[in-house]
Amino acid sequence: MSDPRYPIGKVQLTGALSVGDRADAIRRIAALPDALHAAVRGLDATQLATPYRAGGWTLRQVVHHIADSHVNSYVRHKLTITEANPPIKNYDENAWASLADANGPIGGSLLLITAIHDRWAQCLRSLAPKDFARTCEHSVAGPMTLDDLVALYAWHGEHHVAHITTFRRSRGW
Repeated sequence: MSDPRYPIGKVQLTGALSVGDRADAIRRIAALPDALHAAVRGLDATQLATPYRAGGWTLRQVVHHIADSHVNSYVRHKLTITEANPPIKNYDENAWASLADANGPIGGSLLLITAIHDRWAQCLRSLAPKDFARTCEHSVAGPMTLDDLVALYAWHGEHHVAHITTFRRSRGW
């Protein structure tokens, strides 16, 4: 791996997803909680306090970041589904990662991720194919479709799980 920031590579948004690619992305969103639980299983407090790369977040912060990010994403998805081209605000991930709740026990974030992903996948599976063309206006990325959001967050969860699993393998944990 040449860049530990991107253990599975950078996200590639390709536009409208095929029915099969969309179903796979939704399956990956639904599968994230189990993958994350497996990735952190058995880690002790010292291991969770270890950054996955020089200058990077600790493994604990990565877990909390997934919760923070995916709560925001779930809301972004629902706004995109229910409103006409809603504005989607960016947030300062590093500032959130420095807060006390991003440096405490991970159990609450694991529970939150499980609950959010269950509802999120249920919602996405209920939509008609035409709904995935709905748009939002991201404050940094610009216009995005629901298909873009689905593809992005299928990648995002796997990206951060890979931070943990790749680092664990490198340490023999």
